Amino acid sequence: MLCAGAFGRNVRRVAPLSALLASVWLAGVPQSLAAERITGAGSSFAAPLYEAWSSDSVAKTGVQVNYQTIGSGAGQNQVLAGTVDFGASDAPMAPERLEKGKLLQFPTAIGGIVVIVNVPGVPEGRLKLTGPVLAGLYDGSIAVWNDPRIAALNPELTLPDLPVAPLHRADGSGTTYVFTDYLSQVAPQWKENVGRGTSVAWPIGAGARGNDGIASYVRNTRGSVGYVEYAYAERNHMPTVQLQNRAGEFVVPTADSFAKAADSAEWTDDTLTASLCNTEGQGAWPIVTTTYALVPRASLAKPHGKAVSRFFSWGLTEGEAESRKLDYVPIPARIRDAVLQRLNSDAKP
Repeated sequence: MLCAGAFGRNVRRVAPLSALLASVWLAGVPQSLAAERITGAGSSFAAPLYEAWSSDSVAKTGVQVNYQTIGSGAGQNQVLAGTVDFGASDAPMAPERLEKGKLLQFPTAIGGIVVIVNVPGVPEGRLKLTGPVLAGLYDGSIAVWNDPRIAALNPELTLPDLPVAPLHRADGSGTTYVFTDYLSQVAPQWKENVGRGTSVAWPIGAGARGNDGIASYVRNTRGSVGYVEYAYAERNHMPTVQLQNRAGEFVVPTADSFAKAADSAEWTDDTLTASLCNTEGQGAWPIVTTTYALVPRASLAKPHGKAVSRFFSWGLTEGEAESRKLDYVPIPARIRDAVLQRLNSDAKP
């Protein structure tokens, strides 16, 4: 997967090829006409980005997006059922489903998944966890916050004798896929007993729908721990933890640490997917993912499909500034160019 050259914080100039490909769709958009409306559904991880792109791109593309945050699994099902113009998923769809559904899948942005907590008496951002300890919080083997395994990582903190209340996504979720993929990589017992997936048989804990549901629950529940996309933690001012990465460093989640993870990713050219979890880079945040869009190939030569192409062509080029503002990492230039070429090619009758 799933879970990602340096990407700086300053906005890059769009590569000439990207500008040329994007112009195929953006040139000649009738500004005087009412915006064409398209619908998308799926990933809550991607929702802040697609909502921002939609707000900013109407004047340039003539396209307005109605995006429904229903989770990656439901987003895949909706686009397969033909009830939306595009789906969004953090877990890439299996090749056989893509072929059967005659869908074009492409990455749109990279971002981090962070662990949020509500542990009274612990200063914000000071709690340190390792991957195996995090897995222990979610499988029940670590039941209280002053457990010796947590205390050994945090000798300077006074940890409360408070039960751990783990929270997971109740809906089919690409964020869950990435989170459980990470736990499967760092904790053999998790891989053997639970595994990874958009929905798994959680050993313990409560469930909530969407990133917003997780953030709200953790904010209001003492002793809770959850996982969300970084923008939701930032927007809700949620305390995050430091996680130990593959290099043995305790890392704070930031756009820079996400970009360092993306630096060491290897992309598969035919599927345009990459594995970003638990990369080896120095300073890299260990839970990073790419989010994907799914579009019916047959629609791309039709008016609604062309509107989808204009929207994503604008977002992947002119929308980079908004991506960075929301602490997403833009996809690499060569991958972006490949996406624009495929959108252009499939849109021809």
